[in-house]
Amino acid sequence: MRNKRQRVQAGSKGHYVAESPVLNHDWSGLREIARALSGAHDLGTTLDLIAAKTAEVMAVDSCSIYLLDGDTLWLRASTGLSRQAVGRGSLKLGEGLTGWSAEHNEPVAETEAQSDPRFKFVPYTGERAFHSLLAVPLVSEGRVTGAMNVQTYAPHAFTEAEITLLSLIADLAAGVLKRASLSDNLNRQLAELKTLARVSQTVNQPLYLDDMLNVVVEMAAKVMGAAVCTLRLVDEAQEGLVVRAAASHIEGYAPKPTLRIDEGINGQVLSARKPLTVSDVRSDPRFPYREAAQREGLVSMLAVPLIVRDRAIGVLNAFTTHPHTFSEAEIGLLSTLANQTALAIENAQLVTNASIVREMHHRVRNNLQQVAMLLRLQAQQSGDPERHLQTAVNRVQAIAAVHEVLAQEGYRLVNVREVAERIVRLRGQHLHQPGLDLRVEVDGADILLPSRAATSLALVINELLENAIEHAFIDRTAGAVWITCSEAGDDYQVAVADDGVGMPATPGDSLGLEIVTALARDDLRGALVFEPRDGGGTLALVTVPRPAQIDLD
Repeated sequence: MRNKRQRVQAGSKGHYVAESPVLNHDWSGLREIARALSGAHDLGTTLDLIAAKTAEVMAVDSCSIYLLDGDTLWLRASTGLSRQAVGRGSLKLGEGLTGWSAEHNEPVAETEAQSDPRFKFVPYTGERAFHSLLAVPLVSEGRVTGAMNVQTYAPHAFTEAEITLLSLIADLAAGVLKRASLSDNLNRQLAELKTLARVSQTVNQPLYLDDMLNVVVEMAAKVMGAAVCTLRLVDEAQEGLVVRAAASHIEGYAPKPTLRIDEGINGQVLSARKPLTVSDVRSDPRFPYREAAQREGLVSMLAVPLIVRDRAIGVLNAFTTHPHTFSEAEIGLLSTLANQTALAIENAQLVTNASIVREMHHRVRNNLQQVAMLLRLQAQQSGDPERHLQTAVNRVQAIAAVHEVLAQEGYRLVNVREVAERIVRLRGQHLHQPGLDLRVEVDGADILLPSRAATSLALVINELLENAIEHAFIDRTAGAVWITCSEAGDDYQVAVADDGVGMPATPGDSLGLEIVTALARDDLRGALVFEPRDGGGTLALVTVPRPAQIDLD
């Protein structure tokens, strides 16, 4: 753009400066800007258009626009400054030449701007390369709404004509920006109403709680214009605030660990039961993840409590990647979303609790029927009554191990590997025969099954372990049993292997073998095979279809 300047004249400070072509301008540039802005609607596009057209018409190297929010001027558009400064660079009202112009509602021009005591570098802008600066206020309906400035690389004495032209552009821009801002506000309000309607619809749908919370945070992030939105709920078992849902547009973002109930900004919000805003989490000592915020680019934060019946049950957070002052309307919107979500969580928990009670009654009844059947079968056996009683106890404990996992992990799916570990621990002193040094190991992948299938498989594991202990180490003083869980295509497999004496050529009849065969074939709709183990001993392999292929409770 500097090639538009044809002549030079002596500057006010004794060096040569470029003369502006605006001296003989017929103000057609102003009409050009007006025509261009007539088609702009949203605020972002309008700001960029004003900055670009102003720089072009005035033949300057940079045009920047600052909008006033509270007592801070935020850089919202620029043609010459670093792009990373837009949305991050700011001046307090009265700071710098641009802030001075806004505070005093009058233009200011300096040929050597950086030598003026009022000058202040705006962070992230890279404006040290510029010499001259002209700033004018943006005024709408008698109220200062911001400021705009133009800068040049070469020293330049701004003329009265240039100051007048930029002032006229600023007056035109202020009106257009107000219209664009009103349009943005209207569109935002419509989006907020639609979001609230969608949230109301979502929280009343028969979704699982986690699914519903994920939908809520995604919609909250969208309507708030937030880069990250997280929802933490009070976990009484862990005595902390646990992230239950998160939505992020940042690559590599990871939800943070559990917080203590009284820890950090979220703990303060939970305790006070009031919203809290933070201008910059990267430097706020109350925010426990400042290093992560630096790495992920998070800056401002709004946290609001989830309250139901005067009880705070969690916190909803919104984060931006640029400095942002959250308005009362934004705080009210996120609070409304949080309150609706809190009610939905309570309703979902009431429904879930009722369902759990019914489900547990059903499962206890089924398992008691299994216990009764096993005891009837055991009663028909002759021999050592004490040993038969201990065997029955072991079977009941195998069923109990399933319920222990259900109580800790939830009532929907059971991790069979954990159940196997509990069976081994529960056997304790009854794990091996007297005089036998026995080692039992459990490893492998997590196998998740519905509770009924898990109960049947737990009984199978128990019987195979019992069989190995009783028959595999005859006349032996040491041995080992390995229980391994794995995935095999569309099936799960559990292997119980020992390094014992091996299976006899013609296995005899036993209640344990009958139970294992019936459970594997009829309850699990799977298969059970016995084969010699490489290196000696026996391998029993149970193959079970994945849950989608099992029609069980």
